[in-house]
Amino acid sequence: MTRGYFGIGVERLSKPMNAGNLFRSAHAFGAGFLFTVAGSYHRGQAISDTGRSTDQVPFYEFGSVGEMNLPEGCRLVGIELLDEAVELPTFKHPIRAAYVLGPERGSLSPDLVARCDHLVKIPTSFCVNVAMAGAIVMYDRTVSLGRFGERAVFSRNPGTAPEPHVQGAQIIRNKEPE
Repeated sequence: MTRGYFGIGVERLSKPMNAGNLFRSAHAFGAGFLFTVAGSYHRGQAISDTGRSTDQVPFYEFGSVGEMNLPEGCRLVGIELLDEAVELPTFKHPIRAAYVLGPERGSLSPDLVARCDHLVKIPTSFCVNVAMAGAIVMYDRTVSLGRFGERAVFSRNPGTAPEPHVQGAQIIRNKEPE
């Protein structure tokens, strides 16, 4: 179980089928919300979303970057193949995050890049499609923030189970002096 939440979306959507795949994967990975920025998502065009994710998970369509309204404390993470972006394997995912990807035929807009708290790139030679990039990022989030045991050395070895959670003593904050 992972603490916190995440949302994922795409700016200037150009291929509804890829967005359908992205949103279906997001639903499977436990996304808290889905969104588009400056582009409409017609559910009927995205037959790849067989689970009708936008009917199962809160879905927002923002007309522009300026209209984006994220939950308080939610960090915007742009996924883009930029020189100044941090490589995904070294990125520490925020507990509360909204990941945004650019369109297949372009990049995140300068306005959206400026609004991002973090910029992350997947270490590939060239861009992969939106659905694939989103799935890679969501998997990395799950692995890095989840509670998993050690990986197996051999394929027939199940690895080790995670350490059981131990509840500590109660912490009382803001205790008045005696």
